[in-house]
Amino acid sequence: MKTTRVLRTPGGLSLRLDVRAVTVVVLLLLAALAASVVLIGTGDFPIPAGDVVRTLLGDGNAGQEFIVRELRLPRVLVGLLVGASLGLGGALFQAVTRNPLGSPDVLGLGQGATAGALTMIVLFSGSAAQVTVGALVGGLVTGLAIYLLAWKRGVHGYRLVLVGIGVSAVVTAVNGYLLTISDLVDAARAVVWMTGSLNGRDWDQVWPLLALCAVLVPLVLANARGLRMMEMGDDVSDALGVRVERVRALLMVAAVLLVATATAAAGPVSFVALTAPQLARRLTRSPGPNLLPSLCMGAALLVTADWASQRLFGADQLPVGVVTGVLGGVYLLWLLVTERKAGRI
Repeated sequence: MKTTRVLRTPGGLSLRLDVRAVTVVVLLLLAALAASVVLIGTGDFPIPAGDVVRTLLGDGNAGQEFIVRELRLPRVLVGLLVGASLGLGGALFQAVTRNPLGSPDVLGLGQGATAGALTMIVLFSGSAAQVTVGALVGGLVTGLAIYLLAWKRGVHGYRLVLVGIGVSAVVTAVNGYLLTISDLVDAARAVVWMTGSLNGRDWDQVWPLLALCAVLVPLVLANARGLRMMEMGDDVSDALGVRVERVRALLMVAAVLLVATATAAAGPVSFVALTAPQLARRLTRSPGPNLLPSLCMGAALLVTADWASQRLFGADQLPVGVVTGVLGGVYLLWLLVTERKAGRI
């Protein structure tokens, strides 16, 4: 049974809150923060969780300050921001397409960003900063191409998914070609980037992600009502005063920017954008887009997966993209079976 509360301000404004959804958001935030503290304390020089918290509050010794603030905190912040961006971007794509498979992983945005990065690595032997820019441009160009190809008096869910799958296949072929013409050193560097990893991330990756999230997250949440109305269909939404194509285009641009920037920062970390919105929806039991729960779920998933990649495989530390790929692939199979049994595919 769904429980809601209505908050009223002295000025006459009222706000309806879904108590279960708010509880889920709070618990996911606490889980993400707890996993972050544990992750910061993990490594060749382990630091107890209490010392991590004291160091973050400015009460650690010089060695702990250096390890926590300069070496490990930036990596964790990048993980949180990338996970949040992918979770929110995935929720937007699934809401716009009205399809649980309408994720950046399926639509080809990750492959597009990979193509941009491979172009900089293979053809120009670009630096890390140039590879990041290439990935961002590749993701944006791919998103624009999908939107334009899917346009026919508006953009509709299944057409967007089908066009995205086709574009993804083409871009994947381009990526394979770029790898075949690269030399051994560039190919090895490209494969490492393509797995998706948080290794070596520093403050240079934190600030662009933080700035983008500070702008886009409030913008997306401000349009959440229109997005929820659009789930009832374009005609009904238009009758209720929602400028459907304007809202859809705005949210698609925001989703592409979030996913492309996250991919540029950490590589194509697979399946977080697919699984986070679905898991958030199952926890909140709400039929809406669940934007804020998806954001928090993405952040919690990625930092937890990063901890698992460092601690569960002995001396071999795996890139976080390998862990999310395995878990996400199993989840995708389960989702397909569930959708088939329900008669939706």
